[in-house]
Amino acid sequence: MSDFDRRKFLKSTGAVAALGGLGVFGLGTNRHAFAQSDAATDQPEVIQKTIPSTGETIPAVGLGSWITFNVGNDIELRKQCADVMSAFFRSGGRMIDSSPMYGSAQDVIGYGLDALGAHNKVFSTDKVWTSGDGASQIKETSERWKVQQFDLLQVHNLLGINENLPLLFRMKDAGQLRYVGVTTSHGRRTEDLIAVMKNERLDFVQVTYNPVDRKVEDYLLPLAYDRGIAVIINRPFRGGSLPERLKGEPLPEFARELGVKSWAQLILKYLISHPAVTCPIPATTKPAHAMENMAAATGALPDEKMREQIAAVIGVLV
Repeated sequence: MSDFDRRKFLKSTGAVAALGGLGVFGLGTNRHAFAQSDAATDQPEVIQKTIPSTGETIPAVGLGSWITFNVGNDIELRKQCADVMSAFFRSGGRMIDSSPMYGSAQDVIGYGLDALGAHNKVFSTDKVWTSGDGASQIKETSERWKVQQFDLLQVHNLLGINENLPLLFRMKDAGQLRYVGVTTSHGRRTEDLIAVMKNERLDFVQVTYNPVDRKVEDYLLPLAYDRGIAVIINRPFRGGSLPERLKGEPLPEFARELGVKSWAQLILKYLISHPAVTCPIPATTKPAHAMENMAAATGALPDEKMREQIAAVIGVLV
């Protein structure tokens, strides 16, 4: 981690500034236009993270859809997912992530965007997941989302990387796509991912990271920072198992300095305080949890000492 200066990075993004003596960082005022116009005026400022390749900023917490949005054609469950999306947008969120691998999740997102009239609010993030015809799959994905153009498409788990990554770059060069990325999860295919990060002009990379799964801190996150690659975090709660195992455990005393009300918020603050991290994408079926997660992207963030305390406490408890 010595390859980059954490405080210098934080100051350069305008996202946070030091709060002396508290062991935390306070917020700047940089905010995306959508958040200004659509979020409630009495809400705290949502922390924005910068996409290095363009300088565009996005809210520091997103929304995943793995399992939670795979509800098929059940209209009541679809409405519940739309309620989650509504709470997410009203709290200042933008990035929603999905994949062809996620069953009906793409259709459900499209349903929600239509029901909410929210196509102009979402930072649309999906994946190509095939060793066959990637272009046809992307067309089908677009139809499911009911969007003309994605903000970000990623090669899911590096599947068909030699065919699909050039396809995404061609789409970007033709103005059909804004950002290109690749994904892995569970710490798999690390060496392959490193090679792609070193040799390709990626805008985004998506990896697993949380206070228990920290191997990416050693090399992948510094590499992304050095290469100017934005980082999306999947499995921030280990598929929900971290908050479940921490249920009933009191928050550590130092968490008061951050103003957090739950372990989920403490975990998210741990993640977004890392200088290389752009956006964790926790998934949920509950609107209240979507708002709770977005609230983690407000207020103070832990400094490096407190980040180590968070990881140590959670490591002991789980």
